[in-house]
Amino acid sequence: MLEALPHSKHICNSPTAGVQVTMSHIHPDIPPLKDLTTENITENVVAINSTCKDPRTRFLFERLAHHLHDFARETRLSTAEWETAIQFLTSTGKICSDTRQEFILLSDVLGLSLLVDSIDHPKPPTSTEGTVLGPFHAHGAENVASGETISHDPEGDPLLVVCSVKDSQGNPLTDVEVDVWETDSKGFYDVQYVDREGFDNRAVLHSDPQGKFHFKAIVPVPYPIPDDGPVGQLLKVLGRHPYRPSHMHFKFKKAGYDPLITALYLRGDPYETSDAVFGVKESLVVDLTKVSDTPEFAETYGVSGNTKLLQYDFVLVSETEVAALRHAEALKSAGTLGTGLKVVDGKLFY
Repeated sequence: MLEALPHSKHICNSPTAGVQVTMSHIHPDIPPLKDLTTENITENVVAINSTCKDPRTRFLFERLAHHLHDFARETRLSTAEWETAIQFLTSTGKICSDTRQEFILLSDVLGLSLLVDSIDHPKPPTSTEGTVLGPFHAHGAENVASGETISHDPEGDPLLVVCSVKDSQGNPLTDVEVDVWETDSKGFYDVQYVDREGFDNRAVLHSDPQGKFHFKAIVPVPYPIPDDGPVGQLLKVLGRHPYRPSHMHFKFKKAGYDPLITALYLRGDPYETSDAVFGVKESLVVDLTKVSDTPEFAETYGVSGNTKLLQYDFVLVSETEVAALRHAEALKSAGTLGTGLKVVDGKLFY
């Protein structure tokens, strides 16, 4: 959608010479700017962007201009506040690295991540709801067989996770790729350790012909999101805590099915109703039991009766089902914005 803009041609004969810019990429049909005021600046921005060849990009930036300018007008945004916001975004970018994505964290604490996931991956009532990915998913986790141990933290409370994955008709789904990750007993993800030797508390599994998979892990614990950077400072200013309730992440992938990013949360956690990143949904809150409550599990899965047990049945939705839901919701949005909009693949265009 958005591609790198073509570079201007610079001609410089000496280090102190002026720079001559050849404006070869100026579009001849760009409308002239009017005498700019607080009342007409928005329509001018929309007009000058109107020659964008990509209809989706043009639509996105038109709506962005309207909402961004309306925010400034409604709040009577001051220059000092604007400068503070620019510095905040600059600081957010500077702290990002290969293992820390502060912008995802910012999106999370503003509720945007959950909102976008809900819009782009609508779910029928009988399917498993999605939630936030979070900033600590990592590619390249080890592929392990069902039944393996994904956590090697000796201080963690042992947990057996037994799950199934089916389609919306109740049919088991085989060979679904299941990406799982959680923190250690101290509330840190493996990628947060500078001296780590490899991945831990995460793995990739696949469902069997009955749509089942299981693994050994540790009981999730609550933890604070990284609050030593700009996002943490923002939460303090807003009077909010940085904690996430105890949870385990799951990411499902299978051809023909809408990808599912979700998590399971432990009922009764002190932060269950005030998650810093708005990830908790009632359908994803689970109760832990003990393996001894289901006597045959100890022998079947090779764990002690005192081991905690988490059971859950996941339901994936086909790409066709999700596309139909997305299209229907997009039509509703188009109706509220007026005429002239097209809906293609669940997205609005001019």
